[in-house]
Amino acid sequence: MPKVYCIGEALIDFIPTVKGARLEDVLCFERAPGGAPANLAAAVRKLGAESAFIGKVGDDAFGRLLKETLDRHGVDTALLSATREANTTLAFVALKSDGDRDFIFYRNPGADMLLSEKDIPDGVFTRGDILHFCSLGLVEAPVKQAHRRAIALMREAGGIISFDPNVRLDLWRDHSLCRAAIMEFLPFADLLKVSLDEMPFVFGTEDEREAAEFCFSKGIGAVIVTRGAAGSAFYTPGYTKEASTAKVAVEDTTGAGDAYMGAILSRIAGGLSVRLSRPEIDSMVELANAVGAMTTMKKGAIESIPTLEEALAFISGSSC
Repeated sequence: MPKVYCIGEALIDFIPTVKGARLEDVLCFERAPGGAPANLAAAVRKLGAESAFIGKVGDDAFGRLLKETLDRHGVDTALLSATREANTTLAFVALKSDGDRDFIFYRNPGADMLLSEKDIPDGVFTRGDILHFCSLGLVEAPVKQAHRRAIALMREAGGIISFDPNVRLDLWRDHSLCRAAIMEFLPFADLLKVSLDEMPFVFGTEDEREAAEFCFSKGIGAVIVTRGAAGSAFYTPGYTKEASTAKVAVEDTTGAGDAYMGAILSRIAGGLSVRLSRPEIDSMVELANAVGAMTTMKKGAIESIPTLEEALAFISGSSC
């Protein structure tokens, strides 16, 4: 079976024990393994497909926790390494009353930035595999060159490339460098996922169709726009699927977009091609909306992502 390889950061999110407080006012935090590519790798595996994580963590307690967590969920961690040159990246999170977030990152540098080209061997990918990446790995550090190598090897193998910009401007000294990196790597993607609130920064417009057409002109085959509580849209040159999402009691939105995209890639890795039929798109979007919504009902990311059985039961209950 094809495997979904997720490259980039694995980190520890420190989630506040109360919502509605500024970061400077939070007294207690709970630690939760996370990082967008790691979240997505766990989501893919929980939803029944094979996944692997490519990255670097610190040779410290948090790095060991991240590896143990991914191993426990069945993610292949053969390409996850540890270093003593930097600590595992940490993110402290403040939850607003609606479950949305503010972040402070401790990553100067973080161990994830030290992943290098040498950490990715030849012949690791096979035809039909998927490589997923985000923009946090595109900073000017060894990890950027590791991304270049992974993308080149996946393209040579005949695999699929998935890109989620996952914009975190606090980690860029110059915001224009973030957008430049996204634009540089955009044409490598076969599939793009972007959140509605990121669109003005990434594309300079809030018009989803305009952004999708721009992506199609770059050779991207499908564009997904996640709209938070308002659902999502899946755009291809010949078909658009828009779908609302179930109303749930939101505890924490961390990882919801990663879980959504994990649902999409888990279905593609299950035997579909990137050239999807309309019924396949409709079914994937329904599953992804359910998985994303369910992930917001608990704190943290990886541990809150549902299994395929739980997601299907949720869909069945929602449609009754």
